[in-house]
Amino acid sequence: MKVLCVAEKNSIAKAVSNILSGGQLRVNNSTYKYVKNYEFTFNGFPFANNGSCEVTMTSVAGHLTSIDFDGARYGWGKCNPAELFDAGVVNSKSKDQEQIAQNIRNEARDKDYLIIWTDCDREGEYIGWEIYEEARKSNSRLNDHTLYRAVFSHLERNHVLQAARNPNKLDKRAVQAVGTRMELDLRTGVSFTRLLTDTMAKKVQNAMGITQRQGSKNERLVISYGPCQFPTLGFVVDRFERIRNFKKEEFWNIQLTIRGEDQGDPTGITTVFQWERGHLFDRLAVLTFYEMCLELAGNKAKVVNVKSKATNKWRPLPLTTVELQKNCSRYLKMNAKQSLAAAEKLYQKGFISYPRTETDTFPQAMDLKSLVEKQAQSDGSAWSSYARDLLDESNPNRTNKYRFPRSGSHDDKAHPPIHPVIALGANANIDASERRVYEYVVRHFLACCSEDARGHTTTISLNWNNEIFNASGLVILERNWLDVYPWMKWENSKVMPKLDMNQEVTIFKAEMKSGFTSPPKPMTESELIMLMDANGIGTDATIAEHIEKIKARNYIKSDKVGKESYLNPTVLGVALVRGFETIGLEDSFSKPFQRREMEDDLKKICDGSLTKDVVIHDIIDKYKGYYHRTTQNKGALLQVYDRVKNSLS
Repeated sequence: MKVLCVAEKNSIAKAVSNILSGGQLRVNNSTYKYVKNYEFTFNGFPFANNGSCEVTMTSVAGHLTSIDFDGARYGWGKCNPAELFDAGVVNSKSKDQEQIAQNIRNEARDKDYLIIWTDCDREGEYIGWEIYEEARKSNSRLNDHTLYRAVFSHLERNHVLQAARNPNKLDKRAVQAVGTRMELDLRTGVSFTRLLTDTMAKKVQNAMGITQRQGSKNERLVISYGPCQFPTLGFVVDRFERIRNFKKEEFWNIQLTIRGEDQGDPTGITTVFQWERGHLFDRLAVLTFYEMCLELAGNKAKVVNVKSKATNKWRPLPLTTVELQKNCSRYLKMNAKQSLAAAEKLYQKGFISYPRTETDTFPQAMDLKSLVEKQAQSDGSAWSSYARDLLDESNPNRTNKYRFPRSGSHDDKAHPPIHPVIALGANANIDASERRVYEYVVRHFLACCSEDARGHTTTISLNWNNEIFNASGLVILERNWLDVYPWMKWENSKVMPKLDMNQEVTIFKAEMKSGFTSPPKPMTESELIMLMDANGIGTDATIAEHIEKIKARNYIKSDKVGKESYLNPTVLGVALVRGFETIGLEDSFSKPFQRREMEDDLKKICDGSLTKDVVIHDIIDKYKGYYHRTTQNKGALLQVYDRVKNSLS
């Protein structure tokens, strides 16, 4: 019995082949120089009834085909862009893709079974379908009954063997969902990109001082549209305009200060109490409160509440892709593209689990303690002693000990949260970025498996002529997970004075103070990732791509201020958002509502409540209306660009 296995990348094919073959394999070249064919025998496939199979394992390099329009009929300048909403689409292959496809066809000719080993997400299902379609071209015996897909999330030996022994079937609904997204993105993206470029490119080029040589396509400015790019841009522009339009306002409040020595407290602690009303923007009103309190209560106040309670700083939830990108940006100053690329390499090398996951809940049956043990045995790492202490049961008085992680509310049923698989040796073949991301993954995982930090808070309330003033203090009793997670700060605050209920206290100082409101800070990439995730813009795997795309299109730029980098829109970025607002399409273009609706529809395709044809027909009908309105208002887009350029220059 002969079996063809196909992975999404050559590195995965190589790792899986070494595990299934026990290292006894032959390596042959393929028709594409970066893909190898690995041959070996394996007797664990369930359809072989414990018999030995001759296996060839190979790979693709991402998608095997692309969808596009017929260039001869629908190329740029050869048709009205509006025709692209209904134009036929064709599958095409680049030269490299054709070489990889030829290898699939060659290797599939004499095979009895095909097993897909692509990444276990929607995109992986679609790539698996592309592989299946290509294999059938040379072997009609391959069908739904002989097609399987391995389900795996990392490259640990036992896990890979389990995946080989228990393969599933391809999820054809997920294939349809990805096909829907690809077709919608093609039709809407190309049509509006051509419309915007034809309308605005010449004016923008002149404004930017860009000249294009006659017949030179490479220097042509492209003003692209993408259904994820524009809402992403919208978030950055919205923050920019809130800052630019901000007008500071003066406010007033009241503060009380008491000294412990005035109350007979030998510690002599000085404590500031804040007004429960916060701050008010009416100076006369605050002054009235202040003078009435002074006149009727003088320098005396009464303790009306003393509350002491235990408080916890919860350990983090298990790590998702979005959280990884957000925190690497925030803590490690790595952008989303860099952190995800480093995580991908660590996965391919077998150090961490699959890094593209929405799941923040570990399966109860998963043996996480063994993963902690591997880190405890990693001599020389900065966290090995912490991992050993976590598992040490010989000291009954220790406060921190291993606990199964808490569960979040997301489970994509495809992959567990990101976690380390094996310990990192001192001589591991990884670069500096990969090492930093690996350390973050390990520390986050160990923090998940620890006890919550524990502290004690005390809150005291004073009544000064019926106006309430509060002060709080925190004392940390057990740091626990904070000891392995240096990026999270939770520190002792002011020590509170020893006061009793109904005690009269002497006010050392009562002040009426003023201040000014401050504008929001510019957008950080970490904040942008959170906004995109919360609003369904892109997937955990594509968020980084969308941010990089609008940078490459010169819609936003990154400005470094001190140690922090902020994202700000360019003139073109602001003009695009404002232009679509002017013609009444802000909810469809620069706001997340349209894309979120599409993502909801894709989920419904996956659960069988909608079909590809229905979703495409519904969304394309809407975009035809958007296109008509835009063509009727081209002049408005140009006028807005001029206004923005003049106002920001």
